[in-house]
Amino acid sequence: MALTAVHIIEKTLLQPYNPVSVHLIGAGGTGSQMLTALGRMNQALIGLGHPGLMVRCFDDDKVERANLGRQLFTTAELGLHKSVALINRINRFFGTNWKAETEKFDKNYSGGGGDQWATITISCVDTVSARFEIGEILNTVSKQFGNSRNRPLYWMDFGNSKDSGQVVLATIGKISQPASEKFRAVETLPFVTEEFKDLLIASENSDHTPSCSLAEALAKQDLFINSALANLGASLLWQMFREGILYNRGFFLNLKDFRTQPLKVA
Repeated sequence: MALTAVHIIEKTLLQPYNPVSVHLIGAGGTGSQMLTALGRMNQALIGLGHPGLMVRCFDDDKVERANLGRQLFTTAELGLHKSVALINRINRFFGTNWKAETEKFDKNYSGGGGDQWATITISCVDTVSARFEIGEILNTVSKQFGNSRNRPLYWMDFGNSKDSGQVVLATIGKISQPASEKFRAVETLPFVTEEFKDLLIASENSDHTPSCSLAEALAKQDLFINSALANLGASLLWQMFREGILYNRGFFLNLKDFRTQPLKVA
């Protein structure tokens, strides 16, 4: 009988000495929702005796009137950098000391002191080129760190169209797996840019021009697709911390038909 494929989470996430570092790239429709979920998750982890999370949010965009309603911003935040507005709000609400970056996470990123790389990278970007650039950066970083104790470990990517989307979790390099007679432990989960490269390239022609109004923005993306993706993606991340084992490494969501298809570890 074939053993069930699983991925055993790196133990440094489960019992760390310090908060687990997270880079959230993109603070728009999905990113703003995901940051709120991370705030709740941090509070819950600390309540369970875990050191929690240390999040750095990247976005060089500023809040515009078309963002109100679909993204988590108010009229008082118009003109502010999205990352700054969201991080300030989360820090006040939860008492955290998370950081905002008003620049893109790309090859020109200069790094935030000793926090240039994070244990977990979460990308909520809206262009294919940005995804490929993040993938290239993380591949390069993986080679630089080797098996170092402080190396980046996981990349979770969010992507969506008008009323469908997906979340794909990948390992940054190989994660050593314990021997098991019950499961087939998989040490490498592929990057979204490698596994779904052709699909990403085929979707590259989508319209990414900024919307001038909320009505125009809603014509491109459904009101609840971002929050639905963020909550399901956060559930996957929560499962990593709480259970330490994954049978699924992501999912495909069709909000129009209310269908979710898990992406199995293989």
